[in-house]
Amino acid sequence: MAHYALLDENNLVTNVIVGEDEQDSGTDWELEYSNMFNQRCLRTSYNMHGGKHKFGGEEFRKNYAIIGGIYDETLDAFYEQQPYPSWTLNQDTCLWEPPVAQPIDTSKLYRWD
Repeated sequence: MAHYALLDENNLVTNVIVGEDEQDSGTDWELEYSNMFNQRCLRTSYNMHGGKHKFGGEEFRKNYAIIGGIYDETLDAFYEQQPYPSWTLNQDTCLWEPPVAQPIDTSKLYRWD
């Protein structure tokens, strides 16, 4: 099984579906699902976060697509909407970073905004 993100005309993720694995056949499932749902469709992996595959597998599209998230064609990456105006996108990980880093202190819990 594989996961696919459906995109609107602004490259915003409208839905994430479970579909056929592209390695299992000669079918281009991105194209098939694009035609089926009348939206652009791109494969995504729930094992991807910050540009790294959790289990050492194929790294692609930086992060798992989420509904309301963005697909950036230039970076070929999925990422969340900018949470705060002062946060910047790390283009290597496609994760948003605050202007001041969160303290590294394992004895306390922080909610960073």
